[in-house]
Amino acid sequence: MLALVRLCLLFVCLKGSAAEAGLTPPHDLFMLTLNTNYTLTWDWDQSAAGSDSATFTVQYAGNHQLKKRNPKWTTVCAETSGRSCDLTRSGLNYLGLYTVRVQTNLNGSHSVWKSIQFCPDKDAAIGPPSKVRLGVSGSTLDIFITDPQNSSNNSMKEQLHKLYYEIVYWEQPEDGKGSMLMTMTTDVTILTLSEVEPWTRYCVQIRSRDDFYNKSSTFTPPLCTQTEGVVPWWKIFLFFLLSLVSCFLVVLLFLYGSHHCFHVCKATFLPNEKLPSYFKEQDGDYPCLIVSELDQCDPVMIVCPESALLEINPAVDSAALPAGLDQDRSGRHSRQNSSSSGDSGVYSAGGNSAGLQPKVALTFTDVNPTFNSEKLNMLSMNSEIKVSPIVPDEGVEDIEV
Repeated sequence: MLALVRLCLLFVCLKGSAAEAGLTPPHDLFMLTLNTNYTLTWDWDQSAAGSDSATFTVQYAGNHQLKKRNPKWTTVCAETSGRSCDLTRSGLNYLGLYTVRVQTNLNGSHSVWKSIQFCPDKDAAIGPPSKVRLGVSGSTLDIFITDPQNSSNNSMKEQLHKLYYEIVYWEQPEDGKGSMLMTMTTDVTILTLSEVEPWTRYCVQIRSRDDFYNKSSTFTPPLCTQTEGVVPWWKIFLFFLLSLVSCFLVVLLFLYGSHHCFHVCKATFLPNEKLPSYFKEQDGDYPCLIVSELDQCDPVMIVCPESALLEINPAVDSAALPAGLDQDRSGRHSRQNSSSSGDSGVYSAGGNSAGLQPKVALTFTDVNPTFNSEKLNMLSMNSEIKVSPIVPDEGVEDIEV
C-alpha cells in the first residue's frame, strides 16, 4: 500500500515537471534605462497559450545573495499581464550588481525562469542636460546648464562624480549655409564664450559624458541666439528721435481728446441757449412780466363790452368830452383844476356827425411815471392791445375802443 502512494506522488511530480517544461518562458529580456530609471521588458509567444491569458512574475536579487544556499529574491511585479516591469522604486543601488528574472504563469503552471544581469553604473544610460539657457552680455555669449536629473529629482553628479559636458557651437550665417563647428568641454554649469563675433547669430548643442564606462548622452536640441556689440551713435540718435516724436504724438492726442471731450460734456450738460433779442430791453435788463407791470402801475380801467380790441387814440372827439375839461389844439385834455372834482370816468358820445361807431374812453388816473411808452409797447405786443404813446407829463390819456 505504501508503495502505491509513492508511485502516485511520483507520477504527479513528473506530470507537473513536464507541464512546466512544456510552458514557453519569456525571451528577449532587455533593461530600458535612463539615469536611475530602470524598466525590464520582454517578449512572449502568445500562440503557445492559445486563447488563455498568461501572466508574468518579476524578481531580482543581488549577486552576492546568489552565493548562498537559499538566496533572497525580491518580487517586484507579481502576476502582471503586461510585457514590462518598472524597477525604479525597488531601491537598486547605482553601483550594485543584480540578477533580474521573469517567469510565465498560465492556468496554475509556471515556466522556467529567464534572467538577465544588470549593473546600473555600467548598463544604465545617462541623459543630456535637463535644461540649457543662453544669455548675451555685449559681444560675449553666456551658457547656463542644468544637470541631468535622477529619479529623485537630484543631480546625476551624485552617482557620476566625473560627469562633464561636451559643447558644440557654430555660427549661423544669413544665407543658410553651414559653418565650421567648434567644440569645447567643461564640467561647470555656467561658462562664457568670448571668442565670438559681435552682431552674429550662434547655435549651441550640449551632451553629457562620463569616461569611466565611456558613457555619452544624446545632444540637446539646437538653441540659437544673436550676440551684441557697441551700438553706433546714429542708432542711438534715431531711437531718441523716434521716442521724442512718439511722446509728442501721444501728448497731442491726449490734449485733443481732452478738449473734444470737454466741449461734448459742456454741450450736453450746459447748453448755450440765448434769449431772443425782442425779450431784452435797450439797457440789457430782462423785461418784467405783464402782470407785474400792471401791478406797479395799478391803473383804473373800465372796458366796454362792445369791443374786444382796445385802441389808444390821442385824438378824442370834442363832442365826447365831458363838461369841465378844456380842449386844446392837439386834442389832449388837461386835468381839471384843483377845485373841481378829482373823479374821472368814461364818457360816451351818443352819436357824432362823422358817423363813427361809438367809442369807449378809458381814463387812467394817477399813472405811475415809470410806465413809459416802451412798456406800453410791450403790453400791446403781448396782449394784442394797440397803445398810443403816452406823454410823460400828462396825467390822463383817453383810450377809445
